[in-house]
Amino acid sequence: MSKILLIEPDRMLTETYGRSLVSAGHQVMACFTAQAGIQAADKQQPDVVILELQLVEHSGIEFLYEFRSYSEWQNIPVIIQTTVPPSEFHDNWELLKQELNVQTYLYKPETSLAQLIDVVAEQLSVPA
Repeated sequence: MSKILLIEPDRMLTETYGRSLVSAGHQVMACFTAQAGIQAADKQQPDVVILELQLVEHSGIEFLYEFRSYSEWQNIPVIIQTTVPPSEFHDNWELLKQELNVQTYLYKPETSLAQLIDVVAEQLSVPA
């Protein structure tokens, strides 16, 4: 059973994603803030992180910088699942990909639950 760290401020989406991921055979650690995500990862290292960029208090980018500052979390796949349109990150994709080791950028309005589950499975099958 894979451990998924889900950082999503919208409680309804957290519940929906969580149910779908559990149905797909994963254990889900759901957090609503970046700080809670760091604490959850510290308690039980995740196999994959699903991250919304727009968070309260600290942004998803701030979370990524802190998360990647720990050597044991350098190679954990991160999937950005966000309401921020990809066009806003077009110029920053290389930063996200190279410096912060983000594997995938999913735009919520264009991503189904099935696609999210498929991307998680794909990331879990890639050797670290």
